[in-house]
Amino acid sequence: MRLPPLVNPAAELSKDEISRYSRHLLIPEVGLIGQRRLKSSKVLVIGAGGLGSPVLLYLAAAGVGTIGIIDFDVVDESNLQRQIIHGQSDIGRPKSESACNAINELNPYVKINLHRERLEVVNAHAVISGYDLIVDGTDNFATRYLVNDACVLADKPYVWGSIFRFEGQVSVFWENAPGGKGLNYRDLYPEPPPPEMAPSCAEGGVLGILCASIGAMMATEAIKLITGIGETMLGRLAVYDALEMSYRFIPLHRAPNRTAIDGLIDYQRFCSVNPVSATYADTIPVISARELKAIKENGTDVQLIDVRGIEEWDIVHIEGAKHIPKSRIMSEEVLAAMNKEDFIVLHCKMGMRSRDVLLEMQKQGFTNVKSLDGGILAWIREVDQSLPIY
Repeated sequence: MRLPPLVNPAAELSKDEISRYSRHLLIPEVGLIGQRRLKSSKVLVIGAGGLGSPVLLYLAAAGVGTIGIIDFDVVDESNLQRQIIHGQSDIGRPKSESACNAINELNPYVKINLHRERLEVVNAHAVISGYDLIVDGTDNFATRYLVNDACVLADKPYVWGSIFRFEGQVSVFWENAPGGKGLNYRDLYPEPPPPEMAPSCAEGGVLGILCASIGAMMATEAIKLITGIGETMLGRLAVYDALEMSYRFIPLHRAPNRTAIDGLIDYQRFCSVNPVSATYADTIPVISARELKAIKENGTDVQLIDVRGIEEWDIVHIEGAKHIPKSRIMSEEVLAAMNKEDFIVLHCKMGMRSRDVLLEMQKQGFTNVKSLDGGILAWIREVDQSLPIY
């Protein structure tokens, strides 16, 4: 959908800026006016991770005048496979500060606003309302719904992207877009999927270079919205499959019988299991890594079962553990062959999948099962630091 420019042109470009952005100025659709619009624009990028990295770099290079970065996390070595705005020397630093340094090195004409905090219900309106356009590079449904609802209430357009393994998606949402054909994220996902059906990149993995492909599309949409050029992704969903090198464009329409957004809610609760199940989940028996270590050293008879996928097992596993993937152990055939009175400790990477398995085993009558709190990552941090973290 073609939309008018988001912002008015700024003051004239300086001599140095004309030289820097000359390749833009030569494009008739952009030109001086378009570049001045970029200079006067204020864009908030939520997340300086896999998608935020290319978005931040390309928006800065393009000459967006003010870029806000909101991210509360710190750089971890596992980030460097895909979060290209950070480097080896940035490990342990706040991502927002690391990204700021990279942008300053790339384009000193960009003003950067750092928000060293997590986007929450209490601060979302204050943060988002100060920008013309929002770019959402987050990786969880709770924050995505928060961003959407806050943008609807503040009447802000935003560019959304998502990645998982080899596939990425991109769209533009703007509830009150000119022309009366606006959409928001709830038109694409009226309800969040169950948590077990929406694994994060930390659990499911992602091809690093996919971030560049999807991030570049997101930055392109941002530039088009700011300058008013081309057909935006508003009303369409782009689906990219890196393995097939294919793109699909799916029309989006307003969800039938959707309700108006009149305020922000508890998004963690909204995106979790239903309240009854959530209460039940709080009572799931867990065991800490140190407690498990003591039990193993004492010679207590315990079955340690790893429910991760084979690709994770091959990377690292706990000595003495038995590998039964979640997809297999949840079957009636496998559970029927196990002793329901045996002391069993389940574990996965971080503890979510093992809890799902534990709930199913409890339904099948198992009475002495626990989940390793924090998964194998907790074991590595607290017990055996010689094992690799993945």
